[in-house]
Amino acid sequence: MSTYYPNESYDSYRSVDLEARAASASPYELVLVLMDGLLDELARARGHIEHKRYQQKGASLEKCMNILNGLNGALDEEGGGEVVQGLSRLYEYCIYRISDVSVTLSLEGLDEVINLLGVLREGWEGVSAARK
Repeated sequence: MSTYYPNESYDSYRSVDLEARAASASPYELVLVLMDGLLDELARARGHIEHKRYQQKGASLEKCMNILNGLNGALDEEGGGEVVQGLSRLYEYCIYRISDVSVTLSLEGLDEVINLLGVLREGWEGVSAARK
């Protein structure tokens, strides 16, 4: 018997919404869609830790690391210069912290990542708006 979580229907809806947004997005908007999905998943992971749902916590944090690895892998290492190098270091740091949180269950560590990525998302939003 599988366990029913009340948010499954909402999560399915959000997944379809994110897929639809991603399909029609510019490269900058796509980063925002990924950031939104990442921040949503980090919040979900936080809830899993708070409620001691460790298996779901692991799955959520793995999704977060996969998104960060994808964002990092999409950076233009050759043409991006210092900005890209800085973004790469930030993504790698966030992956490191999430990995640490997976073991230590540190909500403070998770909040640090959420805050860093929230600021970064605002920056990407500014870039996207300036490109329109």
